[in-house]
Amino acid sequence: MFPTALTDGYRSFLSGRFPTERKRFQELASAQEPETLVISCCDSRVAPEAIFDVGPGELFVIRNVAAIVPIYETGGDYHGTSAAIEFAVQGLKVKNIVVLGHASCGGIKAYADKAKPLSKGNFIGKWVSLVEPAEAKAGDSSAPEYLTRLEHGMVSQSLENLMTFPFIKERVEDGSLQLHGAHFGVATGDLLVRDPETGDFKPAADRNGEPLRPSALISCN
Repeated sequence: MFPTALTDGYRSFLSGRFPTERKRFQELASAQEPETLVISCCDSRVAPEAIFDVGPGELFVIRNVAAIVPIYETGGDYHGTSAAIEFAVQGLKVKNIVVLGHASCGGIKAYADKAKPLSKGNFIGKWVSLVEPAEAKAGDSSAPEYLTRLEHGMVSQSLENLMTFPFIKERVEDGSLQLHGAHFGVATGDLLVRDPETGDFKPAADRNGEPLRPSALISCN
């Protein structure tokens, strides 16, 4: 049986949101023109549309374990994340890419703890092995804030990996595409934005929602 909670939610959508946004959904039926691609973790606690308070059609979202961007490569057979990035950048012509990490990330913790495989196939273990280059950015593994620094480091590493995609590098260099890094605090609601000059993560807004600084752009040289 289809989950009752989802059926109930759909009924609420039909009677509430859909009628008020009908015109918008009709417009989206023929085309989508999001300006921003968000690459986020698939963690159920981290929903980009909720965090950024946007409606349908405003974000193109890719979600995977730990918000990892692999390096550009054409070997192998299946490249789900890379295919979605390719579509967003070359098909939709997005103007921004945001890599959104988050606190208490299970994928990052699994890598740091060298967790035992969940299955014989160990898909998760193989995937989070891509975190390895970010270790150098995280510092002392015995420090209390190590996992947070590793989460930040993986955001930075994913931004570097984005620049290995030739079609991204070309657009960043001609100024038509900008890359951003961010980190969301699940318990606190804090959004930190990566400073391109220092690599530090700084608050995007104060507790009243007032901006503290312009959204940092990642300058990839």
